Amino acid sequence: MKKILVLIGAFVFYYSSITAQQTNIILDDDVLKIEQISENTFVHISYLKTNDFGNVACNGMVYINNKEAIIFDTPTTNAASEKLIQWLQKIKVDTIKAVVATHFHIDCIGGIEPFHKKGIPSYASDTTLQLLREKKQTVIPHNEFEQQIVFTIGEEKVYTTFYGEGHTVDNVVGHIPSDHVLFGGCLVKSVNAGKGNLEDANVIAWSKTIKKIKTENPDLKIVVPGHGKTGGTELLDFTMQLFENNK
Repeated sequence: MKKILVLIGAFVFYYSSITAQQTNIILDDDVLKIEQISENTFVHISYLKTNDFGNVACNGMVYINNKEAIIFDTPTTNAASEKLIQWLQKIKVDTIKAVVATHFHIDCIGGIEPFHKKGIPSYASDTTLQLLREKKQTVIPHNEFEQQIVFTIGEEKVYTTFYGEGHTVDNVVGHIPSDHVLFGGCLVKSVNAGKGNLEDANVIAWSKTIKKIKTENPDLKIVVPGHGKTGGTELLDFTMQLFENNK
């Protein structure tokens, strides 16, 4: 009986630790929220006013290693981006090596100006930049890549990769093997979410793209969607199921 109680206690402690880690709130106000989801990885949450969906919470991600950082998707406003940069400075991050837009929608680049003003390099795929130019967007990322770009943050590799169309034709994802984390952005849905904005979507390819991500990255433990709660690979499974009947 004693052994059983010890095992149960260990499981409860482990589960509580994981849950706490995924919900450890670092900062929370009307402009920006920051949650720690692993030892070196954080979700930044800002807010976008929309006509169709109301005030929408939008996720981005920050990975920090050896006083260097990379950011996936800007906060939605310049004010929120300023606050994110200030927070990174406060915790003694020396260098923000890159901010990466995962697709061309405003919830990925709405707060890009403060990064440019501070000389922080910004990146997007060549397809994303083409779409932004077609839409006459004037403030856009400065650097482009094709299928994949690899950054070194601290001593760890961080991958940004295009696996296929889904939410948009240009959606890329961020992968941090050392933390077993995927930033799926709007390509990945939180569990029980609806299909969301399909204006620029390829619903036929979507499920296939998610399957490719899961197959090629079997190490994943934490998955961050573009909107809603962070979770595990069940988010990939849910997203696949949500769109598999559109084939």
